[in-house]
Amino acid sequence: MMKYVDLFSGCGGLSLGIERAGGELLLAVEKSDMAARTFYHNFREPMSDIRRWEAYVDQPLELQAKRGVAVSELNGILENEGLMEFFAAEELDLVVGGPPCQGFSLAGRRNPEDIRNKLPWEYLSFVERTRPKAVVIENVVGMSHRFSSDEDSAFSQLQQALRETTPGYEVQGVAVNAVHYGAPQNRPRLMIIGLRQDVADRMSIRSTGSLWRSSFLCSPEAATKPPLAPAPIVDKSNAPTIADAIADLQSVLPQVNTERSRIFREQVRAKTLWGLPPAPPSQDHPGNQSPRKHAVRTQDRFRLYQWMRDNSVPPRILSDIARGLSTDEVIKIVRGKNYPAVAPDGTVIARDEAGMSRELSRLSTKKHSQKALHWDAQAPTVVTLPDDYVHPSVPRIFTVRELARFQGFPDDFEFQGKETTGSTRRRFEVPQYSQVGNAVSPFLSHAVGKMIAGILGADGRN
Repeated sequence: MMKYVDLFSGCGGLSLGIERAGGELLLAVEKSDMAARTFYHNFREPMSDIRRWEAYVDQPLELQAKRGVAVSELNGILENEGLMEFFAAEELDLVVGGPPCQGFSLAGRRNPEDIRNKLPWEYLSFVERTRPKAVVIENVVGMSHRFSSDEDSAFSQLQQALRETTPGYEVQGVAVNAVHYGAPQNRPRLMIIGLRQDVADRMSIRSTGSLWRSSFLCSPEAATKPPLAPAPIVDKSNAPTIADAIADLQSVLPQVNTERSRIFREQVRAKTLWGLPPAPPSQDHPGNQSPRKHAVRTQDRFRLYQWMRDNSVPPRILSDIARGLSTDEVIKIVRGKNYPAVAPDGTVIARDEAGMSRELSRLSTKKHSQKALHWDAQAPTVVTLPDDYVHPSVPRIFTVRELARFQGFPDDFEFQGKETTGSTRRRFEVPQYSQVGNAVSPFLSHAVGKMIAGILGADGRN
């Protein structure tokens, strides 16, 4: 077994793949009680009863850590000498996590109170004090942004900081996309993968010194994969689509029963396939599949987005109209389309060009990022706010479960806490939609876990 700790664990997407690769979780640390509750519920024992969970959170940190999930800032663990001595003595194989790193700077050593630097340095402090054989740092693509012309990106600086972290690490930067690892979602992410220098030296493993980008199987990029990068597992023709992922949850189109969809759905059938305890027998399967309720006007707009998708009309026309696009220009855009215009659910939107122009004007909006997705394409990146993506056939946004399918979570992996929350509370609450949007795709984390397990398993001293 590969002993690991997950810092900034969220609901557990990164841990889920590590578990399937043979990981043995010693501790997950997550400050959000909603996300931590989801983690505990799926990795440890059922925690649907909110009173039981509140009692758990009220326990001393040492007792929470003993049960495997600490609802705490990472600093609370670092300041607990007893816990840190315990994890240092465990000879960890792996530390993983996604500390917020977009503003990271090596100058943070001189200013530890700088919020841009605090959490990554805490992560590196845990690594330095526990000396794991391998380290994975995951974050979004924005880490590659340079904040000034005389300073490397946060991503480059964090790699250097890990190299210099005692006892020293061989470090590989990778830009990976979950779609190359079997998820029905284009989800680019940056990862830093480190191997303790003594292990790297014994195994003659070296970083390329440059960023490696994943691609589909059989591509030139896949063929030149460095040792510290996860191997892609699908070619372009076998990458599952939205239909492969969620058509069986719908009644609006025939079931999709291709070999590709069968393989995908087998992967998300049950969390026991991923090394987790079985779900409670009474749990709905799949859970978290409650459709969102929308106002009539919002549903009408969603139907318009679906019609625009099928008729090659850019969805931004609604925001262009809100900003003053003339009726004549609108008529030009919708001229020559098939009328009457009918939505996928059978609703007649407009009977002619003039009627469509009036409907577009009635439903114009300054919001410019919404669009209806295609059944036969991969999903775009799942985000914490689900309002931008409209279901391919039904006038609504996607459910928590549908988005979890795009990520690759098993159907009986049940998300706890509120389904969503108001804008002012998003600063400190992490409801179900945010948990899914913040997570690492388990398909990607499984590939990372397999790569690390293979290296450590081949190391004669592991």
